[in-house]
Parts: sequence; structure tokens; C-alpha cells
Amino acid sequence: MTPTATESRAAAEPAVTEFEGRVLSVDGTDVRLEETYFYPEGGGQPADRGTIDGIEVVDVQTRDGAVVHELASTPEFDAGETVDGSIDEAFRTYCARAHTASHLLYGAGRRLLEDHGYGGFDIGTEKCRIDFETRNTDALDGRSLERLLAEAVWDSREVTWREMDAERARADDEIVFNLTENAERADTVRVVEIDGWDIAACGGTHVRNTIEIGPIAVLDISNPGADLVRVEYAVGPTAIRTRTDRARATNRAARALETGIEELPERASAVARRNAELEDELAELRSRLLENRLEALGEEATERDGQRWVVGELDVDGVGPNDAADQAQERAGELGDVVVLTGVDGSAFVAAATTGETDASGIVEDVTAAFGGGGGGGETLAQGGGLDAEPAAVVEFLREEC
Repeated sequence: MTPTATESRAAAEPAVTEFEGRVLSVDGTDVRLEETYFYPEGGGQPADRGTIDGIEVVDVQTRDGAVVHELASTPEFDAGETVDGSIDEAFRTYCARAHTASHLLYGAGRRLLEDHGYGGFDIGTEKCRIDFETRNTDALDGRSLERLLAEAVWDSREVTWREMDAERARADDEIVFNLTENAERADTVRVVEIDGWDIAACGGTHVRNTIEIGPIAVLDISNPGADLVRVEYAVGPTAIRTRTDRARATNRAARALETGIEELPERASAVARRNAELEDELAELRSRLLENRLEALGEEATERDGQRWVVGELDVDGVGPNDAADQAQERAGELGDVVVLTGVDGSAFVAAATTGETDASGIVEDVTAAFGGGGGGGETLAQGGGLDAEPAAVVEFLREEC
């Protein structure tokens, strides 16, 4: 088939990065060539970078069925002239490796998921992603994927591509469609096959053998939507850095826990269990201390207008304004008719609870009027914060002024 301006030869011949082409049209900075090896953005793969006659190509798109090269400046050449095209080989290689890696990932997903469908794909400069449509949203884990990917790379599986009748391809359940809607409506599709691993209809650029992909690191697995699993991954330098950072972090963790790497999971689990036990013990001790503190405050209660007022500072570590409000509400009516507690959580706070005869929000308003800050609440429960005072001063004010 003779190449025309309606297509790019990039996917068919990804190794070509230098070529000559005849100019079909020039419209400002937009240039169409009779034949091009620049890959136009599409299918999740970014456009190739490079130059045409030494002028930087800033974008390549398919518009109205034609490949259009957007240049950084208006060229001096005209339609009919022959120009030199030069593609950024490093970026082309990166995209080909990253794109082929996505096929490896999908093949791995086929092996690990009971149900699966193609949900999207994107190549970024530092990381890439592929989405699976699946109800088994918890069936993938990064280390299992990385193991399968490393094996597929090491196996040096051949990567081939061919044109195939579109209807015939769609009728084959083994062929995954990773194509734009326009490509799927074409009479033929390019089918990319990794020997014994994956087969998909895809118009991107690829390497000829999986060994060319190099290291692959799975960065994250998430669920961006219903019945969708997103795998973020990296190839090349980012993958190498990720693996190195993980190894260093593992070594640091092993040293910190005074164990070997092989024993690290068991040791970390034991430490986590012990920490949980200590947290429970601490919570129990804090609860007892808080209870004792409240009982002591109850013994210092005062009578005011026929009501029993309990006012004091909760100087218990880890007890904040919400805790104080909960305690005040729980003890109102039991410890006293009015329970007002203060403490420090960055700045001084106050929490007031009553049986209803005295307005709790009025108490907090009086405190914030005297010491600044703000707050609010209702008749039986209110709290305020940001007070410009020490808790002792707030307690003194409440006992003498309110």
C-alpha cells in the first residue's frame, strides 16, 4: 500500500527515525507530508518529537484523516519541496518500550483476573497506566505483576505486527482492541502479538522483542471507578530508581527492626501487633486517668442558682476538644448539672454541656468574648477554641465570672 498523508508509517516501521518526505501543504506552522514516519498522538501514546528541516516539531495530530505536523515556527519551504524529517530516537524508543510493556501487563492481567476488559491506557514521561475493566478489583497485586512481567521480558518473546481484516479481528475473542473509535471503524487493523503472551489490535509503536523493554516497575494499583482497576507502571530509568529505592527502604527497615530481609515480614507483623497492644493499653490508661480527673473535678463542684457546676482543666495527654465535649456531654446530669472543661490542643479550648436549664452556647460565648477565639453549639452542648489564655485563667473566669 502506498503511504499517503492520511497515515503514518511509524507503527509499521518504528525503527525509522530519519527520512525524506515531499511537502503536500503548508498552512502557517501546520505541515502535511506525502509520507511521514512521525507518530501522531493517539491511543494513549504521545506524539513523536523531532524536527522537519531543522525546525522543531511541537505536535503531531490526525485531523480530518490527515497527519498534520505542527512546527515551532513558520517554515521557509513550500508545497512540493522535499524536506528532511528527524525523529527523537530516545523518545521514540521510550514510547515503544512503554507501549509494549502495556501489552505485557494486559497479558499478565489475563492470567491473574477471572474477568477482564480493556479500560484505557496512557504513556507519561515518568510513568504510564493501563486500566482493566473487571469486577475482581482486589485480584491484582504489584509484586505478582512484576514477577510475571520480569519473566516475560527475560523469556525474550518475539513481538510481531500485521494488518488484519477488522471484522475478522473483532470476531476473535483472543484479540483485545486497544484502538480509537476511528481505527475500529477502518476496514483493517494492525494486530500486535507477543508470542505466547498477548495479542491486541493496536496502532502504536512497539519493540521487536520483549527483552528490549528492560526493567518494569509497578508503581501503584488503584480503583478509579466502579469495576475498574488502574495499574501505574514505569519503564527505564524511573523503573530502576523505583526498584533501587524500594531495596534501600527494605534494608533500612530490616536494620531498624534488627532482623534480616527474609525475616522482615514476620518481624514487622510482630512489631505491629505489639504496637496495637500498647495502643490499647495506653487508651485504657488514658481512660482511667480521665475518669479519675473528672471524679476529682466533681469533688470541687460549686453550687450556682440551685445548680451543680463542675469546672476544670483536663490536663490529660491526647485529650482534645472533641474528647472534652464528649466527656462533658456524657457527665452532664451525673457529675453536675453544668460541666465545663478546658484544655490545650495547640491553643486553649473550652467545652460545655448542661442538662438544659443553663444554655451551653451562652457559656462558650462568654468565654470567647473574654479570651477571643470562636465557637458555637446548642443549648445542651457547645465548644470553642483558639482562646488567647491558659486553661487555668479560663477555669478561674468560669468559677468567678459566669
